[in-house]
Amino acid sequence: MLGLINIFRCQKPVQSPVCRLIRYFHKEIIPVEWKKPSIGWTKLNFDGSCKSLTGKASIGGLVRNHNAEFLLGYAESIGEANSTIAELTALRRGLELARENGWNDLWLEGDAKTLLEIIEKGRKARCMEVERHISDIKSILPDFNKCMVSHIYREGNGAAHKFAQMGHDLDHPTIWRLIPPDELVTQLLQDAQGTIVLRMKETKDKSY
Repeated sequence: MLGLINIFRCQKPVQSPVCRLIRYFHKEIIPVEWKKPSIGWTKLNFDGSCKSLTGKASIGGLVRNHNAEFLLGYAESIGEANSTIAELTALRRGLELARENGWNDLWLEGDAKTLLEIIEKGRKARCMEVERHISDIKSILPDFNKCMVSHIYREGNGAAHKFAQMGHDLDHPTIWRLIPPDELVTQLLQDAQGTIVLRMKETKDKSY
């Protein structure tokens, strides 16, 4: 009898599929949606990408108007860099292109929440290299008439993410004007239609 008791004690409880489903739906679900800018504004979404195995990084981003129409996209490889530097480089390049095209009322949006807070609220970064890139970005911002900054989760930043991924395979910086690459057509259409993607809440953003 004692042997049977010990056997039962050693057995791990098995969760039924129903129990696992209940636990899944008890997690917080966040609806994520890319939103169009107001009339007269343009919106810059940007992203950086870093391959952990090689350390190679790339950047990408795009600009759309109040009708969600594609105005410009960009992508390039930037050599060895971490994800933070890639994100900042992507933003700086997007700002330079927006300035060149005279888009003076600009909405900036990316998925690196802490970096955006550092830029918007003037917080100091812990890394000197990061601080230098942020200083470069802040020197460009006064060239715009109006500029707003917002964070969006990766699920809503898919178009910029795809441009950044494309950058890994490019031999030189590339810019698309008015006509997006075929790989982006479906994503752009979903964004324009206001497609909502559900995201499971995760741990807090990392610090820089």
